[in-house]
Amino acid sequence: MHRSQSHIVALAALLALSATPLARAASLVDVYEAARNHDPVVAGARAGLDVNRQTVPQARAAFLPSINASTSTGRSDFKSGGADTVESNTDSWNVGLQQSIVNVESWFNYRSAQTSVRGAEFQFGATEQQLISRTIQAYLNVLRADALLESARAQEAAVKRQLEQVQQRFDVGLVAITDVLEAQAVFDDAVVQRIQAVGDHDIRFEDLRTLTGQPYVAIDSLSEKLPIKNPEPNSAEEWVAIALETNLNIKIAESNLQAAEQSYRARRSAHLPTLSGSISTGHSETDRPNIRDVGVSESDTTNYALTLSVPIFQGGRTHSQAVQARAQAEQSRQQLLDQRQTISRDTRNLLRSVSTDVARVNARLKAIQSAQSALDATKTGYEVGTRNIVDVLQAQNRLYSSQFDYADSRYNYIIDLMLLKQAAGSLADEDLGDLNGFVDPNDPVTRLNSLRARGG
Repeated sequence: MHRSQSHIVALAALLALSATPLARAASLVDVYEAARNHDPVVAGARAGLDVNRQTVPQARAAFLPSINASTSTGRSDFKSGGADTVESNTDSWNVGLQQSIVNVESWFNYRSAQTSVRGAEFQFGATEQQLISRTIQAYLNVLRADALLESARAQEAAVKRQLEQVQQRFDVGLVAITDVLEAQAVFDDAVVQRIQAVGDHDIRFEDLRTLTGQPYVAIDSLSEKLPIKNPEPNSAEEWVAIALETNLNIKIAESNLQAAEQSYRARRSAHLPTLSGSISTGHSETDRPNIRDVGVSESDTTNYALTLSVPIFQGGRTHSQAVQARAQAEQSRQQLLDQRQTISRDTRNLLRSVSTDVARVNARLKAIQSAQSALDATKTGYEVGTRNIVDVLQAQNRLYSSQFDYADSRYNYIIDLMLLKQAAGSLADEDLGDLNGFVDPNDPVTRLNSLRARGG
């Protein structure tokens, strides 16, 4: 291959790599779509829903006719005393239809199956909502780890400059050796924090890979334009009322209670008589080949029947099953009550958390400005001899901690807001899409060990 051809091949490979989804920063929607197609929790819930849906046609089958067909062939030899053996060949077939006419227990079993399927559908919806929440948390955890890493790097670089300046001042006799030792100790601690932050950064990207099955090299950051405001409505009682009406865990518990009550009715109905009807028709042919003047004899039969069955005593099993079903219904009723109380509490607490997050974000922003002013003043004081190096290093640490706390409080606000919507049962793909409108593709967060991430 000529050199020019090899360059063309290399360029084509580079372009192909840049065109792949993993070569560009992924947005929140990209990550969610990958998670929805890969996550085994959602896939398992979908399969579980399919399993539950089959209980309805199985229960309905008790009302539909059952048809059976059979055929048989046989031979018999009969000998009495000294007479010759009589051979007999018989071929027959039979077709029967049976239809349940009255069976109260089957009816309630059918209603119970229908209600259980509704509960399974609510369960699948809750799993999908949980995936939205898990995706947002995993995505923001990467951004959080990146903010911590930036803070650790900035702290390390600033302390390193201070250490160099203190060393220079010590060399010319302007400061004592204790200032150098103090700066060195703080620098060593900053190195440790940066190393830990690097490890956490890679771990959070790996969490994304577990969720989505994709080894992302970079994801979009979050824009400062994201509005931080109190949710609407800003009333705990209104949010609780919404949650009690639409929360999916409550819907699941309500469906479980209804299914348990139908099952209890079914078990009690096992004491009642049942009525069924049947019709059958059959044909039989018998041939005795070793008897002269006897041909093949044929017979056709048709039977109609109505059967009334009255359960009188089943060894106590029917009564025991009814008692058991009643206890299960009571258990479901208490579980529903617990869900209502838990969701009410969680909704109120989450609304308080979101309101606190809003105030905290605003306070953190002011804290950054205050920390910057305090650092400038402390540096000036150190230059004129009114402050020592420890004061400067502490002021630097407060500034970089304030910067991380500001980013961290923004991410907590988003997570708490999504959890509030999930508690209210209103969290949907549209909420994730709205949040995705505030990602910043011009400022991606890149995985540090991207080569290993791409190669797996």
